[in-house]
This record gives sequence, C-alpha cells and structure tokens, in this order.
Amino acid sequence: MKEISAGGVVFRRIDGALQIQLIQDRYGKISLPKGKMEPGETVEQTALREIIEETGMEGIIIAPIDQIKYKYNHELKGLIDKEVHYYLVEAVGGKLQAQIEEIRGVEWFEPSEAWRRQRQAGYNNNDRILAGALKLLGLEVQGSS
Repeated sequence: MKEISAGGVVFRRIDGALQIQLIQDRYGKISLPKGKMEPGETVEQTALREIIEETGMEGIIIAPIDQIKYKYNHELKGLIDKEVHYYLVEAVGGKLQAQIEEIRGVEWFEPSEAWRRQRQAGYNNNDRILAGALKLLGLEVQGSS
C-alpha cells in the first residue's frame, strides 16, 4: 500500500533577516510540518494545508525541495510504502500556533541555529531536506553532503 504525504520548510524575512520554522513533534524530535494527502488534493495543496493545520502559518510554495521515501509497518494495513514531498514555503500570513494534538511546539530560528537543531535533534532523512531548502535560499551548510 502506498501513502503520500507532503509538507514544507517554511521561511520568512523579518527586517531582512531570514528565519526558518521548525516544529517539535509529539516524540520530542525536531521536524518539519507534514501530513497525509486527502482525496482530491494535489501534493502542493496537502503541503500548504498541513502547514496551516500544524503551525498556523499560511504560505506560498516557492519551489519543490525533494522527496523522502521509506517503508514502515502499520499494525492493521501491513507494509506501507511512504512518500513525502517537501516544498520551500514562504510564510505570508497566519499566526504561529502549534496544533497541540499533533505537535509539541513550533518556533522560528535563524538559519544556522535551525541547522544546528536539525543535526542535533532531528530525523536524519530531514537533513537533506533542510539543507536543500537553505541552498534554495542561497545558504550553504556544513555537513550536508
């Protein structure tokens, strides 16, 4: 069975300074907002809906970043073929607010701090997603091979 999810690396500029949004998931890990595609949605619509639902921020897609693919075992459905599409998303409105049913918190960080937190407490497969987003924003990070 295949499951498609989408999400994004959300950024904003405050007085010319770039900020990157990270969430803390229900397991206490640093992550990015994402969720399952609903019937009738495109992956882009899914990404933007999930960002609003999980973080309160409205955004526009700037560019696709990459996909992550993995398999996991679902206790009822068996082996799931998971595909997650990530986009670079610019925050254009909304109010920062964590969806407490899904995540523990959401915050803005300057890019090098976001990268440090991702490397320290994030999921390994998100390293290339965040590095890809930073690269699209004109920034290079250390250890992003």
